[in-house]
Amino acid sequence: MLEHQIRSVAHTRMHAAPTNFAEVLPPGDSDLAQQFTKDPYVLDFLALDGDAKERHLEQALVDRIIDTLRELGEGFAFVGRQAHFDVDGDDFYVDLLFFHVEQLRYVVVELKTGKFKPEYLGQLGFYVALVDDKLRRSQHADTVGLLLVADKNDAVVRYSLAGQQNPICVASYDLLPPSVQAALPTEAELTQALRDSAEEAALASGAAPNDE
Repeated sequence: MLEHQIRSVAHTRMHAAPTNFAEVLPPGDSDLAQQFTKDPYVLDFLALDGDAKERHLEQALVDRIIDTLRELGEGFAFVGRQAHFDVDGDDFYVDLLFFHVEQLRYVVVELKTGKFKPEYLGQLGFYVALVDDKLRRSQHADTVGLLLVADKNDAVVRYSLAGQQNPICVASYDLLPPSVQAALPTEAELTQALRDSAEEAALASGAAPNDE
């Protein structure tokens, strides 16, 4: 656990995910819920690339459930995958369902492999309300939702969370460890490298770079 936290620079990610907890949960409870959030979640142990489908990501998280629980943090217990709920004859399935045994609350996790979209919160909010109504007991704290996305615009996330009545956290996930990500070139660096390569090739052939 300590080795993983050091390698994934956990101290820079703790409590960092944008949420609406302070607005929709009681003060003490919102502080507790915020404590188990991270941004980003480092899922390098899955050995997946950025093109992985949502179901593949979901399956890999379940297959490596011990590593998944370690990354989520202390206190999380796995309840189920594709947890089924029948609502007056209509079927709904929660991607991943966890229970935080220290805070006594359910945590609904939805996975999206693309960039954050405001409409994702409507679906997750519905699942949070469903779990809260169907599974939560009187001794339990409020159910919260965790949306994991491949990328997000934090300003768009903040505006979207402002309109939600259910407690929701939005965090990104990384499939590469921070050390590898830091070594990768940026998009601008890649673009410049391609331009330089094209110019060198044109000069070597005796043509001007912009002859085409």
